[in-house]
Amino acid sequence: MIYQKIPLSETNHEVYLEAFVPDRVGDYIRDAILVIPGGGYEGICSYREGEPIALAFLAKGLCAFVLHYSVGKDAKFPQPLIEASLAVKYIKDHAEEYSLNPDRVFACGFSAGGHLCASLGTLWHLPQVFEGAGIPYGSNQIKGMIPIYPVISAVVPGAHMGSFYHLLGTLNPTEEELKRYSLEYCVDEHTVPAFLMHTAADQAVSVANSLVFARALTDKGIRCELHIYPNGPHGVALANEITDCGKPEWNNKNTAKWVDMAAEWMKDTK
Repeated sequence: MIYQKIPLSETNHEVYLEAFVPDRVGDYIRDAILVIPGGGYEGICSYREGEPIALAFLAKGLCAFVLHYSVGKDAKFPQPLIEASLAVKYIKDHAEEYSLNPDRVFACGFSAGGHLCASLGTLWHLPQVFEGAGIPYGSNQIKGMIPIYPVISAVVPGAHMGSFYHLLGTLNPTEEELKRYSLEYCVDEHTVPAFLMHTAADQAVSVANSLVFARALTDKGIRCELHIYPNGPHGVALANEITDCGKPEWNNKNTAKWVDMAAEWMKDTK
């Protein structure tokens, strides 16, 4: 297996991409997935929502990459989305080297990383994003997005306001600003297909986030698959012993099925 750490910023050494790429097997060409850990746009929960997720998808036959993006005072929009866009372009540009299909790059994000993942799937076409990244239009477009217990909306009950305060760079955002980055209002003809997972018991980021996003997607005719599991708190990650950190509530064999389902969904996304 190839492991590489690729810098994405000349000024912030905390912004980089980790590559987990299987060795070449004959002429086999793999799909790729960009994994985006959560952390409320305040930190990066890579030890549970980064490498373990990448290795799980690696076992499904994909090339996997983990994004470490700007957080805290550096997280103001569109900076994290610019970095995610640079990551997608890097993956596509190195498709031959990694034996992957540049037209089949997916993104999977968790919690606030789910917001960044969904932003990549809905806002990739904004001039301030591709121009800010200095990349050609469309070079950051993904094939599909997999937001897992995502932060989506600042206006639903149970909204995770801390994520939006970091994203907007203020503790006093206007209603207009909150709606602008509530992604259910951003779905349009540019939006890519989605696979969503949430638990009904999530008290940190309400399942209402996934529900309003799924409704917006289906209203626009965007292909969408939504799974809501009854049990499990926020942050279940793989929902198995690998990421439960000794907490039984983070280990649920039913919820853990989401990885297999997401892998099948990607195969079915043409």
